[in-house]
Amino acid sequence: MTQELRQELKSMIGLAAWHNLLPHAARDSIVVVNPGLDLTEVGVAVAMDNVNSVQRWISEALITKPTEAQMTEWERDRSRQFQTLIVQPYVLIQSPHDD
Repeated sequence: MTQELRQELKSMIGLAAWHNLLPHAARDSIVVVNPGLDLTEVGVAVAMDNVNSVQRWISEALITKPTEAQMTEWERDRSRQFQTLIVQPYVLIQSPHDD
């Protein structure tokens, strides 16, 4: 099950520009994933409700809600690209480069 889920989620990762993510930001459903984490692994943990991993990443600030400063910066460059993965009700985003 987990391997199938991992493959399915990996196939769903795609690039999206910030302006396409604005509706999700308005719903407060965006989660920023640190570039040091594997986006697929985070997606699997969220989908499987792996509280231990998710809580650890939150406590280490490796997954966060976007800050006002980040969103202001991204708004200046609305075409900025992010790796994205939708794991309802969240949209996991990861910058291809460090912020």
